[in-house]
Amino acid sequence: MNAILALGLALLTLLILVQGRYGLVTLISILINLGLMILTVILIAGGFNPVVVSVVVGLMILATTIFMNQAKPDVAGPAFVASLLVMAVFVGLVMLVFYFSQTAGFGNEDGETLEGFSTAIGVSFQQILIATGLMSTLGAIAEAAIAVSAGLATNEIQPGAGQSAMLAEIIGTAINTLFFGFFGGFSALFIWFARLSYSFSQIINNKVFVGELLEVLLAVIAVIMTVPTTAWIVHSRQRRG
Repeated sequence: MNAILALGLALLTLLILVQGRYGLVTLISILINLGLMILTVILIAGGFNPVVVSVVVGLMILATTIFMNQAKPDVAGPAFVASLLVMAVFVGLVMLVFYFSQTAGFGNEDGETLEGFSTAIGVSFQQILIATGLMSTLGAIAEAAIAVSAGLATNEIQPGAGQSAMLAEIIGTAINTLFFGFFGGFSALFIWFARLSYSFSQIINNKVFVGELLEVLLAVIAVIMTVPTTAWIVHSRQRRG
């Protein structure tokens, strides 16, 4: 038994133990999203516009993540609408940021890995970077939207300071998760920078580092946008109800 199969079985076991039959639904949603990600790569490699593909597939991923992991319509509905609104604004922000950052393509650290390979693959690295930045934020957007919608839909938290504290806690938790994931994944690169005595100016101008940091910061901005947007939609529906 290889490591991937063992971890997959462990994941399935824990999901069933913790969620019961909903654990299978969660696993199916993960597999569907994995299939959509593979489809994204195939379509981009086949010549389709990476930004358009990422937007269309991103909508499908948001729908799968939200509606398959939340059975209550009064929770899933506002969360999905808020995610769509944030995503509509976020596409333009991602395009603007990565256009001026000039971080598309490979960095100097990738030289030995790419030696002997051609980078003339007929796909715009700028568009791939935009697509990657957009897709990498979908999980954070969906998670924040569901958390806010579920918290406010219960009507157990009184409006005012209680709701404000809950929204602040959701934002704080999501931001910590994103930054811990970033620093954990880039620990090896940080050690490399230290051992090679990179200066601070070299680090903040390194293409690989800046590109990944921008993705994390964009995800943080997406979470901050999602929380009040979801809260506004939930309150609007409650007033109309």
